[in-house]
Amino acid sequence: MPRWLPRAVVLVLALYACFQLGSWAFHQLIGLLLNVLIAFFLALAVEPAVSRMAARGMRRGVATFLVFLGVLLFAVGFMVLLGSMLAGQIVDMVEDFPRSLDSVIESINTTFHTDLSRLAIQDSLLHSDWLQKYVQNSASGVLDVSATVLGGLFKLLTIGLFSFYFAADGPRLRRALCSVLPPARQSEVLRAWEIAVAKTGGYLYSRGLMALVSAVAHYVVLAVLGIPYAPALAIWVGLVSQFIPTIGTYLAGALPMLIAFTVSPWHTVYVLAFVVIYQQFENYVLQPKLTSRTVDIHPAVAFGSVIAGTALLGAVGALIAIPAVATLQSFLGAYVKRYEVADDPRV
Repeated sequence: MPRWLPRAVVLVLALYACFQLGSWAFHQLIGLLLNVLIAFFLALAVEPAVSRMAARGMRRGVATFLVFLGVLLFAVGFMVLLGSMLAGQIVDMVEDFPRSLDSVIESINTTFHTDLSRLAIQDSLLHSDWLQKYVQNSASGVLDVSATVLGGLFKLLTIGLFSFYFAADGPRLRRALCSVLPPARQSEVLRAWEIAVAKTGGYLYSRGLMALVSAVAHYVVLAVLGIPYAPALAIWVGLVSQFIPTIGTYLAGALPMLIAFTVSPWHTVYVLAFVVIYQQFENYVLQPKLTSRTVDIHPAVAFGSVIAGTALLGAVGALIAIPAVATLQSFLGAYVKRYEVADDPRV
């Protein structure tokens, strides 16, 4: 047996053990790493506002706190407004449910010549086996729901703390990163950081502006149609349609259509028609003009990046895919050498 063989076997086993340990640690920490990634992009998004306030003499930590406080107050106010709207609609629907059920039963009896009654249906439902099993499963699932809610709150707190420290200690973080790199690489890292800040901030700025335009347009239509809670519904459509890629518009339009159905079925058709028409206007007119100076990437590339981000990281990847691809495209564009294209009809 060669002398090097035992050492080689030990080395291979040690490398395999290190790989297994690293793989186990990565899978255990994947949740934390995703939270840190989200926090990093949030910090990049608020970096311009924090830097502008710090340039005017305000301490960077105080500026970061004020920016996050404004975002938190807006989010809480929106959730309270939307929650009160949904609670009012649910109460109205519960109060009108017996009348609506009587109308449906009467229509069925008239059409199919049956003899149904609401009291008989309610009695059969209350004594049915599936309802009792559903109640038992719901009671046993209260702890699971509570754990999910607490886990979500802990994730939000983790993301908030990391993003706060990333934004407040941005210069110190960049200095620490550059201190382990040679001088030739430091300028490239700082340039990439600046591009990431510009593209992420520009992405959120353009999305926020489009959300404002969408909210105003939908508010006008909903107010003209007389849909209840038009301001809250308009804000809901504006935010969800812009910050949930690809299918956000149709998810956002489902709630106004549901509320419009309580007024009249025709109002639901009107809301659906406007959502579809506005989506085409946004895709072909509004979005190219607003994103041409901030996140200038081809729509096909944006769509493909969202699909790839969703496949890799789920909802997190869908949210950060476009600014990440825009940053990579700008960074590569600064170093890829381009040549003059010959004058040819095919180009």
